[in-house]
Amino acid sequence: MGSVKDLIVLKAPNSGLGEGIFEFSDRYSVFDYGEMPDKIDGKGASLCLISAFFFEKLEEEGIKTHYIGLIDENKVKKFEEIDNVTNKMKIKLVRVLRPFGRDYSIFQKERSNFLIPLEVIYRNKIPEGSSLLRRVASGEVKPEDFGLKEIKVNMKLEKPIVDFSTKLEDIDRYLSHEEAKKISGLSDDEFELLKDIVLKVDELITSEVAKAGLENEDGKIELAFDEKRDLIVVDAVGTPDECRFSFDGFEVSKEILRGYYKKTEWYEKVKTYKGKEGWRELVGKPPKLSQNVKTATSKLYMALCNEITGRRFFDVPKLKKVVKELRELI
Repeated sequence: MGSVKDLIVLKAPNSGLGEGIFEFSDRYSVFDYGEMPDKIDGKGASLCLISAFFFEKLEEEGIKTHYIGLIDENKVKKFEEIDNVTNKMKIKLVRVLRPFGRDYSIFQKERSNFLIPLEVIYRNKIPEGSSLLRRVASGEVKPEDFGLKEIKVNMKLEKPIVDFSTKLEDIDRYLSHEEAKKISGLSDDEFELLKDIVLKVDELITSEVAKAGLENEDGKIELAFDEKRDLIVVDAVGTPDECRFSFDGFEVSKEILRGYYKKTEWYEKVKTYKGKEGWRELVGKPPKLSQNVKTATSKLYMALCNEITGRRFFDVPKLKKVVKELRELI
């Protein structure tokens, strides 16, 4: 299916919603490059379990999702029913309609059963490295676009803000709210409802991860229309790949891997060539992670799963100890 998840289609979403199985892999991707040269042990199962935990919490709050259950011993079970670590999740499938270049007219014509072509981003804080800082510095956006007087590094927002980027283009580009509404074919009411759902998801994730001592700085969410044109949350949710979490001021998400590669010559090539035709070939193969960073990152994913879900699925040290080790390494 993609650089970090595989999809087994059980029933295609042609005349209605389909069914499938996500297999969360130990692969990872940074900077839109695609599959990187290493695998992070335990990452796939950790993301699967965290996402299932949050999908069930959302359903309890009355927010619809595409989640059906986890696959454990070839049976579909709810999170509390599983006895073993699993990287497989059964889900409802929707159609993925493709824009023709930047022509999104198909989303105005179709009425139901499709992925909304947006990544919806919530922001609770403006951490170092946030794309919003770069966009403000370049004049692409202004603080006033988000109802703010200023946007600066490490600024904690009084109220979360919602931001948008494309989902189905080769390289994601950021969108104004008006552009996001237009390309996805949403009515004014649907667009307001979508933002409301995203803020509720943000609030739930923020509340739950705080119990593990984590700060939810920002994150991304994907949504779709079901067969009745009701909005549903899809893909994965609340994981350290979808969200930027910090623990005692230290980034404990995929941002660690981004930070590692930002110190390499390969990343300098990414900055130069990304967006040009054939850029992935131009930048060449990424270097491997050092064994110490790879092992510590593996422990991080597993420790995050244990502490966010409140269940000890993995035999790894506590998050505090893993973070101490990573601070010394990076």
